[in-house]
Amino acid sequence: MTMNYNTFGLKEVINASGKMTILGVSKVSENVLEAQRFGGEHFFEMEELAIQTGKYIADLLQVEDAQIVSSASAGIAQAVAAVIGQGSLFHVYHPYDASIAKREIILPKGHNVDYGTPVEVMVNQGGGQVIEAGYANMCTADHLEMMVTDKTTAILYIKSHHTVQKSMLSVAEAAEVAKRHHLPLIVDAAAEEDLFQYMVAGADLVIYSGAKAIEGPSAGLVIGKKELVSWVRLQSKGIGRAMKIGKDNILGFTQAIADYVAQGSEQGASMKERLAPFITDLNQITNLTANVVQDGAGRDIYRASVKVFGEKTAKEVIAELKAQNPAVYTREYQANNGIIEFDIRSVNTEEMKKIVTRLQQIMDEKGAD
Repeated sequence: MTMNYNTFGLKEVINASGKMTILGVSKVSENVLEAQRFGGEHFFEMEELAIQTGKYIADLLQVEDAQIVSSASAGIAQAVAAVIGQGSLFHVYHPYDASIAKREIILPKGHNVDYGTPVEVMVNQGGGQVIEAGYANMCTADHLEMMVTDKTTAILYIKSHHTVQKSMLSVAEAAEVAKRHHLPLIVDAAAEEDLFQYMVAGADLVIYSGAKAIEGPSAGLVIGKKELVSWVRLQSKGIGRAMKIGKDNILGFTQAIADYVAQGSEQGASMKERLAPFITDLNQITNLTANVVQDGAGRDIYRASVKVFGEKTAKEVIAELKAQNPAVYTREYQANNGIIEFDIRSVNTEEMKKIVTRLQQIMDEKGAD
């Protein structure tokens, strides 16, 4: 069987929304596919595979240890379970036992977001209890510190464009609070591009998505202090069993990390260069104005921001872009303000032309009465 979209009656998708889970996140390279193939065609002692790939990645990233997990979300749940259990086999087999009282995970209130599932759900899955610090629009080191009790087991910091960006303490400031109280700091940096800075800033465990910036297969990565990573690895005998990852994705992801460290990702300057003709074409369409904007969280990512005027709303245009084949997915966060953003990191020149053609058709059609 030759597999394609028609095999399952699926629409082609143009992903102009970014590295999003609902669309399969990212594409993988031939190098990664070859590593996955090697994994799929051979057997391994799985515990040793986890240890040795972790050692290999740790050497690449200049950290004490690393553990590949099934996703960044699994990384949050297993990291929380790890710092609660601290290597206890009783905890591994009884992760929600009422006798284990030290379960509080302090999280800035503006970081308790829904990224496809609430952060709080993943903390609860790991057996933790979220304690929010500060307010929706502000969290300082003092706000964080005043929530520490004898039941606190860790501080969790979410580095993401989904979170509140203004008036929030930095990772380094959170690390200082954690160190003063002899608590581990867990940083969820799922979609972040820098694999080094958060450990340097003082985090004890850092979690990354495999399929976002790193462009690997479905996977997650937990890096950090050796003892804490060993506690994460131990979760494979407990809650991590339901989140296990296959040998093909372990090896594919390891290859993706090696390639990413060697080559990096597309730089902002390249994105702006590729965006220039796209912006020009968009500005020729009636009732659309387009310009280049930088990622709201300050990452070196640039997108096309398109303001919609006239009879149709941005929400209507977004719905029509998805309705046809190919289905075009965009960033919808500012639709209420009449703005659609196009992330072109996974969009080639031919696909950009298809987007322009479709937008011309949509804007030429009359809006709903």
